[in-house]
Amino acid sequence: MAKWGQGDPRWIVEEREDGTNVNNWHWTERDATSWSKGKLCELLVGIAVENEAGRCEISELKQVEGEASCSSRKGKLIFFYEWNIKLGWKGIIKESGAKHKGLIEIPNLSEENEVDDTEVNVSKKKGDGNILKDLMKTAGTAKVREALGDYLKALKTEFTMGMILPTKAMATQELTVKRKLSETTLQIQASSPVALGVRIPTVALHMTELFDTAIEQLYRIFTVKDLVQKFSKSPAVLEAEKGRKFQMFDGNITGEYVELLTNKKIVMKWRCRNWPEEHYAIVALNFVPSLGQTELQLDCKGVPVCEEENMKFCWQKQHFEEIQGLLQLITLNG
Repeated sequence: MAKWGQGDPRWIVEEREDGTNVNNWHWTERDATSWSKGKLCELLVGIAVENEAGRCEISELKQVEGEASCSSRKGKLIFFYEWNIKLGWKGIIKESGAKHKGLIEIPNLSEENEVDDTEVNVSKKKGDGNILKDLMKTAGTAKVREALGDYLKALKTEFTMGMILPTKAMATQELTVKRKLSETTLQIQASSPVALGVRIPTVALHMTELFDTAIEQLYRIFTVKDLVQKFSKSPAVLEAEKGRKFQMFDGNITGEYVELLTNKKIVMKWRCRNWPEEHYAIVALNFVPSLGQTELQLDCKGVPVCEEENMKFCWQKQHFEEIQGLLQLITLNG
């Protein structure tokens, strides 16, 4: 038996208050199926190709069957995905103006094959228009494979935010992030809370969540750096004061505090790293007492249309549910 203090450091828990998944040793798994369907639709629908003879565009996602997940074990991420995808495309021949439709089928997108080797089958409804089919089989297929590659990159970066917990080694990384944040100004329009940068189609979101805790505690979880790092399970740089900038989820989320009313309201300019450059949403968190509990009301304006589902996932899964878990640990630890 090892002497006290000389055991395998992967099992030493006394340095973490919650003792949760120390040094990323234990197995954790996250279902990526719903997120993946939204991301595949976002990346594939709208792809367009054109040459001197005609123009084609992927117009709809007809079918997406399968599943995806990400697991963490011993500090390593393991990905599983298997998809059968059908897309509808339409095109027009420039000389005649004739319009044609067809299908693109991707029968087996999985981790067993490289994206460049993934089978992409293009077909067209009966009749003329093979010139459009050829365009989709060449330039169209290349763009589809490029989009599939972008999906896999997002799965391995954007989706996995918070799956690897902070360890001592992250302290140096956090300092580096802090220096970069202080040296490089986040290009946020400061004139008005509703100025959202570049103009793109956007939607508004409203979400609510009931927490079994006092308003003061919930407010602290959103404004105290150590608590933010605990629920996000990743480095954060923040100082909750009006006009101060912040970074969360290892830099994937950035923004600026617009308004803070202690234990009542937080308003932020907020963006995800993969959003169009300089575009920020406005996120307002209202803390409402409710019979010994606290209702959190989230109102968000300026979310890119294509990011609506990802935004809902981010707040429900990576904020609300993680905070619920943190509150349970705080209760258990007294």
